Amino acid sequence: MKALVIGSTKQLLFFAVYGLIGSIIVFLAAVVWLLNARSELDLWHTTELKHEYHQQSGLKTFNEYIALENDLFSELESKIYQTYQPSKSSLINRYETSSLSDPRMWKTNWNRTFEWSNPSAEYGVLLIHGMSDSPYAMSHIAKHFRDSAYVLGLRLPGHGTIPAGLTDITWPDLASAVNLATEHMKSKLNGKPLYVVGFSTGAALALNLELENSVKTVLSTHSSEPLAMKSVYSGMVFISPAIGLQPIAAGAKWQALLGNVLGYEKLFWNSISAEYDPFKYTSFAVNAGDVVYQLSQRNYQITSTMNNEQLKSLPPILTFQSLADDTVSSTAVVEHLYQFLPSSRHELVIFDINRNPNNRQLIVNDPMEEMAPLWLNNAMDYRLTLIENDIEREHYVQETKVQNTITDKGKSQTSEPLKLEWPRGVYSLSHVALPFPESDPLYGPHYQKENAHIQIGQAIFTGERGLFGIPASEMLRQKWNPFYPYMIEQIEGFIVPFAQ
Repeated sequence: MKALVIGSTKQLLFFAVYGLIGSIIVFLAAVVWLLNARSELDLWHTTELKHEYHQQSGLKTFNEYIALENDLFSELESKIYQTYQPSKSSLINRYETSSLSDPRMWKTNWNRTFEWSNPSAEYGVLLIHGMSDSPYAMSHIAKHFRDSAYVLGLRLPGHGTIPAGLTDITWPDLASAVNLATEHMKSKLNGKPLYVVGFSTGAALALNLELENSVKTVLSTHSSEPLAMKSVYSGMVFISPAIGLQPIAAGAKWQALLGNVLGYEKLFWNSISAEYDPFKYTSFAVNAGDVVYQLSQRNYQITSTMNNEQLKSLPPILTFQSLADDTVSSTAVVEHLYQFLPSSRHELVIFDINRNPNNRQLIVNDPMEEMAPLWLNNAMDYRLTLIENDIEREHYVQETKVQNTITDKGKSQTSEPLKLEWPRGVYSLSHVALPFPESDPLYGPHYQKENAHIQIGQAIFTGERGLFGIPASEMLRQKWNPFYPYMIEQIEGFIVPFAQ
């Protein structure tokens, strides 16, 4: 009887294991089928541009980087614009010559690196855009500082050309380009302060350069004397920084690996979309997500193991983060960075969601429930500012400073009203909105008759779901920042005093 029971148990385990394996195979097959049933890949998804920069390119100077970029855009012209023959013409295909989305039709092609020298500048500003973006994302901030600073807007490798550029880059490729640009700026400034403004992945890259500098200083110093660490930048401004991503990002490389094994190129892509934006890829490569994930992991690995002296050596950091952010983790900004910072020189500005009475009734998952305990229940050495609803003035917002001192009633707060308000119908900011003012000619909400190019901020089409090539979620995503005037004022107040 005992032998019979043991035999039956083994059979059940055998069937359970094989049943589980079979279920996994069926699941994977269904996922592969669904992913492979998406839109067909176009020329800009499959073409390789030979002149793209990689860490192994062997370039020593930023001038060489720019020379290679010039060759890259010549290659883009010949392989894409002169080669592409559409079966059906489109007014909003960025790769169709003279379309409304053709970036070459703009007075400035913001897909390329720009450098604005200023002989009278007392400081420099290096601007680094985010993943799948272009230097256009930093153009408004660049224009603000043009008259007072030496300005450089870097095009990161893989960007500004075709989405296929993101299928084989690595985060060291991006970090190496940032290092070249930084060294170039320092040589031009001759000892004057250099500040960096990074958006999303650009912020993570700027942080990485500082962290790696700290690691190298420790490894190269064998003296028993205290380390005299010198920071790379005089100050860092982070906008929607990619400090941490959602957990699903960790699985990105497995999808790409499966695509390699099965030979399905579509599996190299999280999304395959019409390329209607002249300065941002709408198709997103799986590798791009993995690059940001690996970079954020590397930064956290270093930050979490730094000692107090190393942390004190970091330059002042000013961060702007939307509480609602579907691209990066808002909580990671605190958990993976700000909780380690041992100085009140650092400030975190959080843009809360619009909590007017109507919106409050519709909120299903309030991100503040996860975020607030991070500063309410823990010691806080940095400065915290909330941009939130002013309950005494409908639609308007206030600036609330959360003080470092913990009292019996919790952290003390002081609030000041701002002359800024939530636009009608807007319930939150988004990851992509922060660098763009209301006046932006591409993403802003106002039609500009004088601009003969696509105006994405105006592109909200209504009809039945499932018919249109641009997802409704993308059309309705907030693309400009109603509080941009406040943000740029804070950035200037952060940079200029230190520069002087």
